[in-house]
Amino acid sequence: MTIERIQTATRMSRIVKHNGTVYLCGQVCADAEQGITEQTQTMLDKVELLLNEAGSSKEHMLSATIYVKSMDYFADMNAVWDAWVPAGHAPARACVEAKMARDALLVEISVVAASK
Repeated sequence: MTIERIQTATRMSRIVKHNGTVYLCGQVCADAEQGITEQTQTMLDKVELLLNEAGSSKEHMLSATIYVKSMDYFADMNAVWDAWVPAGHAPARACVEAKMARDALLVEISVVAASK
Protein backbone atom coordinates (compact mmCIF):
# COMPACT_ATOMS: atom_id res chain seq x y z
CA MET A 1 0.00 0.00 0.00
CA THR A 2 1.06 3.55 -0.67
CA ILE A 3 2.04 5.85 2.17
CA GLU A 4 1.10 9.50 1.62
CA ARG A 5 2.91 12.16 3.63
CA ILE A 6 1.44 15.68 3.80
CA GLN A 7 3.25 18.79 5.02
CA THR A 8 6.51 16.93 5.39
CA ALA A 9 9.59 18.57 6.88
CA THR A 10 12.96 17.19 7.97
CA ARG A 11 11.76 15.90 11.33
CA MET A 12 8.15 14.88 10.69
CA SER A 13 5.06 14.97 8.53
CA ARG A 14 1.99 16.74 9.90
CA ILE A 15 -0.24 14.07 8.30
CA VAL A 16 0.52 10.52 7.20
CA LYS A 17 -2.10 8.43 5.39
CA HIS A 18 -1.82 4.69 4.96
CA ASN A 19 -4.34 1.96 4.22
CA GLY A 20 -7.39 4.12 5.03
CA THR A 21 -5.92 5.44 8.28
CA VAL A 22 -4.86 9.02 9.03
CA TYR A 23 -2.10 9.75 11.55
CA LEU A 24 -1.56 13.30 12.82
CA CYS A 25 1.65 14.48 14.43
CA GLY A 26 1.35 15.97 17.89
CA GLN A 27 -0.66 19.18 17.90
CA VAL A 28 -0.33 22.05 20.35
CA CYS A 29 -2.14 25.35 20.82
CA ALA A 30 -1.98 28.41 18.61
CA ASP A 31 -0.90 30.69 21.49
CA ALA A 32 1.03 29.27 24.45
CA GLU A 33 0.46 32.47 26.44
CA GLN A 34 -3.18 31.46 26.97
CA GLY A 35 -4.63 29.26 29.71
CA ILE A 36 -5.58 25.60 29.47
CA THR A 37 -9.09 26.24 28.11
CA GLU A 38 -7.86 28.37 25.22
CA GLN A 39 -4.86 26.14 24.56
CA THR A 40 -7.08 23.08 24.39
CA GLN A 41 -9.61 24.76 22.07
CA THR A 42 -7.05 26.06 19.58
CA MET A 43 -5.24 22.71 19.64
CA LEU A 44 -8.48 20.91 18.78
CA ASP A 45 -9.27 23.49 16.08
CA LYS A 46 -5.93 22.59 14.46
CA VAL A 47 -6.73 18.87 14.71
CA GLU A 48 -10.07 19.42 12.98
CA LEU A 49 -8.43 21.37 10.13
CA LEU A 50 -5.79 18.67 9.62
CA LEU A 51 -8.37 15.88 9.70
CA ASN A 52 -10.43 17.69 7.07
CA GLU A 53 -7.31 18.23 4.93
CA ALA A 54 -6.56 14.51 5.20
CA GLY A 55 -10.07 13.50 4.09
CA SER A 56 -11.28 12.60 7.56
CA SER A 57 -13.18 14.27 10.39
CA LYS A 58 -13.49 14.26 14.16
CA GLU A 59 -16.38 11.81 13.77
CA HIS A 60 -13.84 9.36 12.30
CA MET A 61 -11.26 9.56 15.10
CA LEU A 62 -10.09 6.13 16.25
CA SER A 63 -7.77 7.13 19.06
CA ALA A 64 -6.35 10.17 20.80
CA THR A 65 -3.47 10.50 23.21
CA ILE A 66 -3.55 13.70 25.24
CA TYR A 67 -0.54 14.98 27.14
CA VAL A 68 -1.13 17.57 29.88
CA LYS A 69 1.59 19.41 31.73
CA SER A 70 -0.20 18.79 35.03
CA MET A 71 -3.23 16.76 36.01
CA ASP A 72 -4.40 19.97 37.71
CA TYR A 73 -5.57 20.92 34.18
CA PHE A 74 -7.45 17.65 33.60
CA ALA A 75 -11.00 18.87 34.39
CA ASP A 76 -10.70 22.12 32.38
CA MET A 77 -9.16 20.29 29.41
CA ASN A 78 -11.91 17.66 29.56
CA ALA A 79 -14.64 20.34 29.54
CA VAL A 80 -13.34 21.62 26.19
CA TRP A 81 -12.76 18.09 24.87
CA ASP A 82 -16.28 16.94 25.84
CA ALA A 83 -17.87 19.91 24.04
CA TRP A 84 -15.72 19.31 20.93
CA VAL A 85 -16.17 15.55 20.43
CA PRO A 86 -19.44 14.75 18.63
CA ALA A 87 -21.88 12.73 20.75
CA GLY A 88 -21.50 9.03 20.07
CA HIS A 89 -18.11 9.45 18.34
CA ALA A 90 -15.65 9.43 21.24
CA PRO A 91 -12.38 7.73 20.23
CA ALA A 92 -10.31 5.41 22.34
CA ARG A 93 -8.33 7.83 24.49
CA ALA A 94 -5.43 8.04 26.89
CA CYS A 95 -4.43 11.09 28.89
CA VAL A 96 -1.09 11.37 30.64
CA GLU A 97 0.85 13.98 32.54
CA ALA A 98 4.02 14.86 30.63
CA LYS A 99 6.89 17.29 30.45
CA MET A 100 6.26 19.56 27.47
CA ALA A 101 8.73 20.57 24.75
CA ARG A 102 8.30 24.23 25.79
CA ASP A 103 7.51 25.37 29.31
CA ALA A 104 4.49 27.50 28.28
CA LEU A 105 2.70 24.57 26.62
CA LEU A 106 0.00 23.02 28.79
CA VAL A 107 -1.48 20.38 26.46
CA GLU A 108 -0.66 18.36 23.32
CA ILE A 109 -2.59 15.72 21.39
CA SER A 110 -1.81 12.95 18.93
CA VAL A 111 -4.71 11.59 16.85
CA VAL A 112 -5.34 8.57 14.63
CA ALA A 113 -8.47 8.56 12.46
CA ALA A 114 -10.10 6.58 9.69
CA SER A 115 -10.52 8.15 6.25
CA LYS A 116 -14.06 9.09 5.31
